Amino acid sequence: MWIVQKKRGSRPGGRCFVLERRGQARSGPWVPPPQSLHRAPPHHPSSVTDQTDCKGTPHPKKLPFIIQDEVYVIVAQLFGGSHIYKFDDDQSRFNKFQDTEVSKISKPNDIEAFQIGSDWFFVIADSSKAGLSTLYKWNDNGFYSHQSLHEWFRDTDAEFLNLDGKAHLILASRSQVPVIYQWSRSNQKFILQGDIPNMEDVVAVKHFRIKEELYLAMTRYIGDSKVLRWGPKQFAEIQAVPSRGSMILQPFSFKERYYLALGSDYTFSQIYLWDDDQKVFDRFKEVYIQAPRSFTVVSTDRRDFIFSSSFKGNTQIFEHVIIDLTL
Repeated sequence: MWIVQKKRGSRPGGRCFVLERRGQARSGPWVPPPQSLHRAPPHHPSSVTDQTDCKGTPHPKKLPFIIQDEVYVIVAQLFGGSHIYKFDDDQSRFNKFQDTEVSKISKPNDIEAFQIGSDWFFVIADSSKAGLSTLYKWNDNGFYSHQSLHEWFRDTDAEFLNLDGKAHLILASRSQVPVIYQWSRSNQKFILQGDIPNMEDVVAVKHFRIKEELYLAMTRYIGDSKVLRWGPKQFAEIQAVPSRGSMILQPFSFKERYYLALGSDYTFSQIYLWDDDQKVFDRFKEVYIQAPRSFTVVSTDRRDFIFSSSFKGNTQIFEHVIIDLTL
């Protein structure tokens, strides 16, 4: 498993680290509650090691992915263009593999990589006022511009998902409601299909499933974030979550327990737990993280963790543990 971690100070900038965790993902039977989240103890022995230190100008987004057993990392930055790095087994490090087209992207805010059939793509959401969110396609030699998607809308996030067996792409924006594109096999492009009404100024979109149901977690910095469920040909709101100062509403799960992590720049971040009877998320726990920007689940053979990156402080690691309340 490859983990890309960003450490930043109070000002934009910092350094990008690529970490490798040696081990296998969790497998085996589910363990029933009660469970909780705890801060992992410092200096705990682990097999996580520094592999590559990529110094440079500010990197808003990094994305690792694997194509034909080769490991790549896309680094989208504000200045000096964006680049793709490829892991060299002989040198045990990432080397620059390709520069992306500088003229296409002004202010990258998100990267999403995905596969449609046998073809690999990634999309960069451009959040500048004159931005042009762009889709890139892999052609065995590198990624090259395939389609310009969204112009002048200050896009904040892109999310690829399957709706009723068809490939779709959602683009969120600062200046309009999120729009939904559907992949056209005949044209080999994304075609605008519709939008998600009453959801202006969305900063992030995440999709997730609870059993067979498909949901969206839509983050808003001002106002309420929303949880939506996919129904007959459209998304419908099922819950609003107060989220002033939030940049991330991240779904994750451990052992058939489904959570939402709502980060906050102003106060404690909130962890919500899914109530399967009421079909909503209930407030479960609060944690203090300075300006969290992401929550990433990492599981080993016996233990489950969630990594939370911070815009202003250190990355924090919490462990999901089982507490026996019968003793």
